[in-house]
Amino acid sequence: MKACIAQFRSTWEDPHENLRRARAQVEEAASRGADLICFPEQFLTGWSPDAARHAEGLDGPLVQEMREMAATSRIHLLGAVTEQGLPKPRNTCLAIGPQGQILATYTKTHLFTPGGEHLHFCPGDRIATFSVGTCRCGIAICYDLRFAPLFRLYALLGVHCMLVPAAWPCRRMPAWDALVAARAVEIQGYVQGTTTTGKTPVEEYCGGSLAADPNGRIIARAGTGEELVVVEVDPDAADALRRRIPVQQDFRPDLYHRLMQEGDRRP
Repeated sequence: MKACIAQFRSTWEDPHENLRRARAQVEEAASRGADLICFPEQFLTGWSPDAARHAEGLDGPLVQEMREMAATSRIHLLGAVTEQGLPKPRNTCLAIGPQGQILATYTKTHLFTPGGEHLHFCPGDRIATFSVGTCRCGIAICYDLRFAPLFRLYALLGVHCMLVPAAWPCRRMPAWDALVAARAVEIQGYVQGTTTTGKTPVEEYCGGSLAADPNGRIIARAGTGEELVVVEVDPDAADALRRRIPVQQDFRPDLYHRLMQEGDRRP
C-alpha cells in the first residue's frame, strides 16, 4: 500500500476553502500512485476545542464533498469532521473508499483535557478498522498516541498500519517523534502520523508529519510547510516480524490486572 501523508495548513474556520485546496492534494496524491491519503485532525476548520459551529451529520454536505473527491480520484481518503451528537459533538475521522463509500468512522477516544476538549466534545468508545487491499488499517487521533493500550487492541486485531491524523503543536514535537516510533515498536506495525502546520488562534504548528516502520525506524518525515509524502507500507513485513517476535502472544493481561487491583502492598 502507498499511503500519502497530506501535511496541510488549514484556513481557520473556513471548511469550504479547505475542501477546495484539499481537492488539489487528493488529485496529486492519486497521480503519484497513492492508494490512500490522510489529512490532519479537524483539517476542515483547524483544531479547536470548541468547533460546534461547523458540526454536521455524516450525511452532511462537507462529508458528501469528501466522498465525491475520493470517488473522482479513485483513492481512499481519511478526513476529519465535527460530527453532530448529543449532548455534545464528536471529533470524528472518516475512512472513505475509492467509490466514495464510508468504510469506517472513528471518534477520538481520549479527549485533550489540558486544552478543554472534554468540555465541548463527547469521547468515542469504539475502535475502527478497514482494509486497503491486503493491508489492514486502524485509526487513532492525536492525543490517542499517548495511550498504548488502545494501540495494542488494534495489534490484536491484526492491523498492519495505524493512521493518526493530528494537530500536534511545535512545543510538544519531541513527544510526537517518540510516541509515533514507540507505538510502531509496540504494535509491530506501521504508524503514520499526519499533523498540521501554520498558526491558528489556538496554537502554532510546525509540521513534522512522519511514519515509522514495524521496528520503529522513521521511514518518512515531512518538513515544516504544506507537503505530500508517500509512504510504502508492506503488510507482509509486519506479519513476518510478529511471527518472529510474538510480543502480543507474550503479554500477561491477567497478571497486569491483578497487580493493578492489589496495588503496592509492600510494608
